[in-house]
Amino acid sequence: MEKIAGRALSVSATAWFVALVAGLWAFGVYIVGLYGVGAVTGDWERWNAVLPAGHGYNHGDTAGNLALGVHLLMAVFVTFAGSLQLVPGIRGKAPRFHRWNGRAFIVVAFAIALSGLFIAFTRGAVAGTYMAIGNMLNAVLLMLCAGQALRFARKRRFDLHGRWALRAFVLMLGVFFYRLGMMLWFAANQGPVGHTKAFDGPFDIALAFGHVLVPVAILELYLLARDRGGAGAKLAMAGGMAVVTLATAAGGVFATLGLWLPRL
Repeated sequence: MEKIAGRALSVSATAWFVALVAGLWAFGVYIVGLYGVGAVTGDWERWNAVLPAGHGYNHGDTAGNLALGVHLLMAVFVTFAGSLQLVPGIRGKAPRFHRWNGRAFIVVAFAIALSGLFIAFTRGAVAGTYMAIGNMLNAVLLMLCAGQALRFARKRRFDLHGRWALRAFVLMLGVFFYRLGMMLWFAANQGPVGHTKAFDGPFDIALAFGHVLVPVAILELYLLARDRGGAGAKLAMAGGMAVVTLATAAGGVFATLGLWLPRL
């Protein structure tokens, strides 16, 4: 029974990862198609098509525009190269790539966190005060987890390194999870229930912190069940991961069709 439960948990985690990568890569295509094309062609107004006034490309704001560019570029790395760090086959068959990609992953974690903080402090809140606080929390936790992942890798404590790297990866996807959560809620309620234009409605406040804390909490429960749980705990977590997988897949579809494709 223990073996079956462990297998079920492993399969459910793999299914979630596949659903996640599918939505994540769609998000990456959107970033490249909107912001990347704008940068390459010099059509900087594409950066203002979605972002609120003052938060996109601002003429004369070299530091702010550079920070935003770095933030977007790092997001593309996380979307495509970052997810490859979690593929066991790559870790086993291409350890050299895994090491160098991992080093880049740590650098990117700090770059995306620091550029996000710089943008928040210099340009103000994009989606309200609560979201700004949630994003700052996300940035601080990301740097903490990335630092711990590096620390344990240098000590060759790869068991602990892997756990902290997983935490950093999940935290890196905060913006992605925000969009998935928003689209799932709007679809389930057939409208923006609990949302206001100032992003201070009850749903806005819950999502401002939930997009950071809920994925981390799910990861911690998964790690606990995987490493210390009995057959019952593993089967329960496998069932929970199945629900999370469906939510991730649905959120990815809703976000792709409702947010990303229409803006390209």
